[in-house]
Parts: sequence; structure tokens; C-alpha cells
Amino acid sequence: MSNFSIGVDLGGTNLRIAAVNEQGDLMEKVTLGTRVALGKDHVIHEMCDAIRALTAKYRDAGLLQGIGVGVPGIIDLKTGMLREAPNLPGWSESPVLTLGTGVGGGIVLEGRIWHGMTGMAGEFGHMTVEPEGPQCGCGNRGCVEQYASATAVVRMAKEAIASGRAPALAIAADSDAEFNARAVYNLAIQGDEEARKIFGRVGRALGICIANLVNAFNLPMYVVGGGVASAWEAFSPFIFEELRQRSLIYAATAPRSPLSDGEGASGQVESEGPARTIITRALLGSDAGLYGAAQLPMTRTS
Repeated sequence: MSNFSIGVDLGGTNLRIAAVNEQGDLMEKVTLGTRVALGKDHVIHEMCDAIRALTAKYRDAGLLQGIGVGVPGIIDLKTGMLREAPNLPGWSESPVLTLGTGVGGGIVLEGRIWHGMTGMAGEFGHMTVEPEGPQCGCGNRGCVEQYASATAVVRMAKEAIASGRAPALAIAADSDAEFNARAVYNLAIQGDEEARKIFGRVGRALGICIANLVNAFNLPMYVVGGGVASAWEAFSPFIFEELRQRSLIYAATAPRSPLSDGEGASGQVESEGPARTIITRALLGSDAGLYGAAQLPMTRTS
């Protein structure tokens, strides 16, 4: 028998629920659309139904250690209240049990999540990278989220199409009713100039954000995850361009070999020599939020 926990990744587009055992193995994952238009009660009802079904299915496998929920917004940890959620309209001040639709973040210090004074640390998606940029759902302008999220990629593609300068994107959008960031990425790796420019903006926004974090924290590693991270090859070169330009700390601590800092394929940390700043992509991809949420109950019971 192996104890397990339930992890929930509640995003603005997808709702995913998974059972994960103590060894970190994903036992089963359920993926649903987040139908926010039907209201928060409907979404929470669907979430609870999936949790109950997984719990019942694996009750003979071990003890349920708890349920962890990742929500894209500002959480009051003491009360469990969701204070603000730009990508979940109508969810502000809601009681609820982290590159996708939006941009989230987390800070890990000495092996533990750093929550900050009120549990709201790591709100990187709403750091300003362009003061007069597009309006964000949080009320600010030019947030990272307006450039480096899947929603932003689609918005920038539609803007390019409307301008008349992106015929390949226009054809892709007309032929696919569910035109998404993946379609833009496919054109980018095929060499379409306008699609490449869009991922250039993604990378530069992330580069500015990460450069500020490197300057502020001087941590050994910064990891980019979420669904959009699957387009790493398209935007990561621009991250490193911005880092070299905007962070003296990164310039002084960048790995000597491009294959050891995420600029190449390995993402391995150099084991010898002076300390280096590693920038790489998450190995768990879009499932990172699920694993993280499922790990929370395990951590608290260990």
C-alpha cells in the first residue's frame, strides 16, 4: 500500500485533478475545461466530483493524505480565501479549498516555499515589463502576463493578423476554430517571421522579469514551467539576450558552457568551479502545478 494525495490545478482554461502517491508517481489525471462562464459554483462542483471519484477509486491503495489546490490568484493562506483572480472573473473574495493561461510563480528557499508576509509572494506574472503596455486583468498595464502567457500569444497573433502583416497566421486562424498558442508556435519553428516575433516578445518579457529576480535574489536556479514552456526553443534565446543585457549578476555567473544553463538541451548544473546561475525549463511541463499541489499535503504530514 502507498498513501496518496490529490492535487488540483485550477487554471483559467483547464481544470486538472490528479492522484499522486508518496513516491511522486502520478496514479491518474483527470482533465476538464474550466467553464468559468457557468459560474464558480459549477466549476467547484465539477472539481469536487472529480476529487471524490479519484478518492473512491484509490481508497484501497492507501490513505488519502490530503488535497492541495493550485489557484491562479492572490491567496490569503490563513483563511483560504482567494482575494483576486484576474483570469477567473467573479472569483474574487471566494473561499476555495501556480506558463499557461496566465503567469504565476513560486520562490523556494532552503527547500521550502517562501510565502511572504501574507502568503502572497511570487506574483511574478504582474511584474511590469512595459509601463504603457496592454491593459491587464489585474488593473495594471504591461504585466509579464500580457506577453508571456498562452492567452497573450493568441492576442498578439490576432493583433498581427488584424494589421495585415501576418498572412500565414491569418490562414492558420481561419482554418482552425480553436486557434491557439500551439498553432503560433508551429509557424514560428517553421520560420514564419511574424510568429517568431511573437515568441521574441514572450522571451524578452520573461528575460526582463528573470533578470530582475536574479538581481534581487541571486539564487542558483530559475525554472520556467507551464504549458507555454513547451515552446522553449522559440523564446529562450531572447531570455538570455535580456539577461546578459540587464543583469550584471547573471553576466558574472552565467555558466561557461551553453549546454549547462538551459540554453542548450541538457539543462545540467556544472558540478565544479564557481557558483553559476542556472536558467532552465521545468521537466514536469504542464503537470508541474498538479505535482506541486499534490505535494503540499505530503509535506505537511511528514
